[in-house]
Amino acid sequence: MPAGWSESPTAAARDRSNTQGECVDLVRTLFCKYDGRPHRQVDSIRLGEDEHGLWVGSLPGVLGRRGDGRWVTIDHTRVRLFPRNAWWSALFNDEPPETEVYCDITTPPQISEHAVTAVDLDLDVRKMRDGSVRVDDEDEFAVHQVKYDYPARVVDTARATCAWVAANIAVAEPFLTAYKPYLDRARELSAVR
Repeated sequence: MPAGWSESPTAAARDRSNTQGECVDLVRTLFCKYDGRPHRQVDSIRLGEDEHGLWVGSLPGVLGRRGDGRWVTIDHTRVRLFPRNAWWSALFNDEPPETEVYCDITTPPQISEHAVTAVDLDLDVRKMRDGSVRVDDEDEFAVHQVKYDYPARVVDTARATCAWVAANIAVAEPFLTAYKPYLDRARELSAVR
């Protein structure tokens, strides 16, 4: 764990949490910046794995930590996909947020039994509920290329991944329906809390 960051105050146990008599596995999800500084941290529920990767969920009321150290309360049910060996992860939001799918362009995740860590490479792709697609933080990506001295391979792969996600987020799996059973499961867990 990065220096100065503590256990989530919402975690009842390091690797197990009880939800109305049902034990669920917790997974610490941590995004860092290229220099190793923490960017975002959430203790999520392991929902399962499939051909797309590892699925985790966050329930309303769970706390997440931002890069400035502040704890913020998750206000809606959501699930995240960490595809193995891919340079992105996707967050699928339950309503009401206007962003339906939020993809972070990252290094491939390091996945262990109780933790997932990836380096956030600034670029984000969002699919809005109206179907429109937006690419965010291109300016931040340009600044950080210089500030953190991103290698050319990282820059090229991040750009190519961003273009691929933007072209596929509204028309292909796993962005269309693959997440729905996992979001349903997270909703069920939220309902019994």
